[in-house]
Amino acid sequence: MRTVEELLDLLDGLFERDAGEARWDRFYADRARPVPFFAAKPDENLVARLPDLPWGRALDLGCGPGRNAVHLARAGFEVDAVDLSPSAVDWARERAREAGADVRFHVGDVFTTTPDGPYDLVYDSGLFHHLPPHRRISYLALLDRVLAPGGHFGLVAFAAGEMGSERPDADLYRTPALDGGLAYTAESLRAVFADFEEVELRRMNDEPADSPHYGEPFLWTALFRR
Repeated sequence: MRTVEELLDLLDGLFERDAGEARWDRFYADRARPVPFFAAKPDENLVARLPDLPWGRALDLGCGPGRNAVHLARAGFEVDAVDLSPSAVDWARERAREAGADVRFHVGDVFTTTPDGPYDLVYDSGLFHHLPPHRRISYLALLDRVLAPGGHFGLVAFAAGEMGSERPDADLYRTPALDGGLAYTAESLRAVFADFEEVELRRMNDEPADSPHYGEPFLWTALFRR
C-alpha cells in the first residue's frame, strides 16, 4: 500500500455489505417499495431556499430517482446528477423526460464519476450519511474540487436521536457496519464542514402526504457557503 486512496479503498472493503452498486441497485429496482423519498417530490428545504440562490450550474450527489435534479433543472439550473445505481438513474432519466427537464445523469461512484466543476450549487439529499467515516475525507476533497468560490452546498442527513446509528467512529471499524446510515448532531455537522460559512442548519419540516414537497423531521437540512 503506497497511497491514501489505496488505504481508503481497503477501508471501504470493511463495509461491503452496507454499500456498493449491487445493494443500491436492488433497492431502487423495486419501484413499488413503500419508500417516502421515492415520490417525485423535491425536498422542502431546497424549494424554500432556491429563490435566494443565484442560478448557474448545479450538481446533485446521490440523485436517486432524480426528484431534486428535475426540480433544479426546471428552476433554470444547468444540472449534472450522479448516482451509483443504474436502476436509480434509469428511473431518474424517465422522470426527467416526462417533466421536460434537461439533466445530465451519470452512473458511478461520486468520487470518481462526478464531472469537473465549478458548480454554483452542490446538493446532497441522503448520500453523506451512508458514507463510512474515512470517506468524509474524500467528500471534503470532492467539494473542494467542484464547488465554485462563493458557491452553496446543501445537505440532508440523519439527525441523531431520530434516525441512524450513533456509534462512535472507532466502533464502526471494530464491528464494521453502517447500520443503515450514520446519525449526526448539529455540532458534528458543523465540525465536518467547519471550513464553510453556515447559512442555515435546521430540522426538515414534516410535510403531509398531500404536500408537493418531501419533508421528514428525522432529517437535518443544511445550507453552507464556500
